[in-house]
Amino acid sequence: MSNFNIRRLGADDMAQASVVHRAAFNAALPWLADLHTPVEDHAFWREHLLVTCTIWGATEGPHLLGVIAVRPGWIEQLYVRPEAQGKGIGSALLARAREGQTILDLWTFQANAPARRFYETHGFVAVEQTDGRTNEEREPDVRYRWIVPS
Repeated sequence: MSNFNIRRLGADDMAQASVVHRAAFNAALPWLADLHTPVEDHAFWREHLLVTCTIWGATEGPHLLGVIAVRPGWIEQLYVRPEAQGKGIGSALLARAREGQTILDLWTFQANAPARRFYETHGFVAVEQTDGRTNEEREPDVRYRWIVPS
């Protein structure tokens, strides 16, 4: 899986993007698995993220391995298929998201230690923690921030 390409995704890619999202989410947070149906996931990617974000995907041939949804100042989603993790895909997607940005914030769950390590390794710093009362999952989360090095 080292011969992946990064490309901008469109409407035809949203079904695959939602599958990547759900596979990675369920693997990282099994107690929250299947919070939404596949139809709801697809609608979220197609009707919300595609409209509000630029979405990039890491592909190998016809296979979508990872996705990132970014808007000015924010990373809304970053997911890599569990079997494709540790191969530079998340790092490459993150590098693409940083292009033209001076600051990026994102949320992840406090319990998602691998994601937290990944972001911290890539220069993100925790700037806020919540008890989860304001997110849909009711799961304690943490906001990270990256500022372009001067």
